[in-house]
Amino acid sequence: MTFNGKERARRNRALSCLRGLIAGWLWVCLSISPALAASRCAADHIDEHVQVAYAHDGDTVRLQDGRSLRLIGIDTPELGRDGEPDQPFAVAARDALRALLGQRPELDLRFDETRHDSHGRLLAHVFLAGGTSVSAWLLERGYATLLIVPPNDWNAPCYQSAERYAHASRLGIWDLPAYQPISSARLNQSAQGYRLIKGRVVHIGESAHSIWLDLEGKVTARIDRDDLKYFTAVPLYKLLHKEVIIRGWVHRYRDEAQLRLRYPADLEIVER
Repeated sequence: MTFNGKERARRNRALSCLRGLIAGWLWVCLSISPALAASRCAADHIDEHVQVAYAHDGDTVRLQDGRSLRLIGIDTPELGRDGEPDQPFAVAARDALRALLGQRPELDLRFDETRHDSHGRLLAHVFLAGGTSVSAWLLERGYATLLIVPPNDWNAPCYQSAERYAHASRLGIWDLPAYQPISSARLNQSAQGYRLIKGRVVHIGESAHSIWLDLEGKVTARIDRDDLKYFTAVPLYKLLHKEVIIRGWVHRYRDEAQLRLRYPADLEIVER
């Protein structure tokens, strides 16, 4: 089939419009996906309305009434103290939260089972006046990792979905080498702090207070019996010889690296 000049020009304009529509559709989908995820984590009810004074870091804010508020569901990199350097993305997370709250000083709080932490800080799921979850907003942009501390596990699946979006897109901290799973067999003996560790379960043990998962190398994950009720859907005793990814804060005990798993989100079975 051949085209004259006018027909060719008309066809090119039509193709150009179609490309523009497709590109625009893709841009809209990609740009609004995080916002939609944050709105899906909306509160089922609100317990208190508060006024923000300032954001101390990426997951803690000071309220106008003087209370310190810790956001439930997330943990952001730590700002340096006592001469220690800031962790990567600590300043970015703080500044992102400040920018988000800068024009919206009013927040809505949804409390969970426990309202204060061991430091006396108020604990709550935090929402903007329009209903956007602040924790989900930070998670889906890669400023935070998921942190579920039982019994405060309301909205955990939604927060986990928000983090998966950032992880799959390698946004923020998820593009850093330190946040990629490291083999349990190659974990440095001096490794401490937050880690994702991948390895095969070679032994499952029990004590009076805990279940222990031993991974290749010298890595052990502990699940306290008090937390076992949250793992009812996880086949812990069928994990022998399975490959898993565990996450949490590594501490050293003798010559082992140990992590405490508090919630199923801390344990992922690697499917093959």
